Amino acid sequence: MKGYFLALEGPDGSGKSTIANLIIENLQDLGYKCILTREPGGTKIGEDIRAILLSNENKNMSDRAEALLYAASRAQHVEEKIKPKKEEGYIVICDRYIYSSLAYQGYSRNLGIDEVMEINRFAVNGCYPDRVLFFDIDPEKALERKFVGRQGDRIEVEGVDFHLKVFEGYKEAIKSYPDKVSIIDANLTIEEIFSRCIEIIKEDIYEIDNSYSSR
Repeated sequence: MKGYFLALEGPDGSGKSTIANLIIENLQDLGYKCILTREPGGTKIGEDIRAILLSNENKNMSDRAEALLYAASRAQHVEEKIKPKKEEGYIVICDRYIYSSLAYQGYSRNLGIDEVMEINRFAVNGCYPDRVLFFDIDPEKALERKFVGRQGDRIEVEGVDFHLKVFEGYKEAIKSYPDKVSIIDANLTIEEIFSRCIEIIKEDIYEIDNSYSSR
C-alpha cells in the first residue's frame, strides 16, 4: 500500500480517541500497518511544546504565540513521523491536525482562519490528510463527557462560550476548506459512529490501492 493519512477533528469530548482506537484495531486485524498519533505532540519535541501549550501556568500566553507553537509542533510531527511513516506504507491516524488550529486559533482567538492556514501551509510543507473526519456534536454535551472526574488543561478550561465559538470555528473552517472532509454525526452510538468512519476509510484505501497498483 502507498500509505494513508487520516486526521480526526472535533471539539473536546467528541469521542475521537475512542473511535481512533477502534479503527486501529480493525485495520490491524485486516493486516494493515497502522500508527496512532496526536497533536500537539507526536514526537519528543512536539510533546515538549504540548506541555508548554496546555500548562495552566501559561495563562498569559499571547494568541499569536499559541498559534505559532501549534504550527511548530506540527512541523516537527510531519517531518519526523507523519511523512516518513506514510511513505513506508503505514496508515497514519492523527488525533487533531490543521482544522483544530483554524477553529481554535483562527476563529476563536480571532487571528483569522486564512491567516492561520498560511502559517500551517508553511509548517506542513505539502503534507495534507487523505481524509479528515469531523466529529459533529453539541459542544456542551462533549464538554460534559470530557470533564467527568478530571480537571481541564489551559485550553479546556476556557469556558463554555469559548468552546461554543470553537465549534462555530470548525464549521467556518470546513466551509472555507472543504476538501477531503467528511462530517460524522457524533451523537450516534459508538458502534454507529465507528461503522460510518470505517466505511469511509475502507473506500479511500480501496481507491488508493487500485490507483497505486495500476501504475
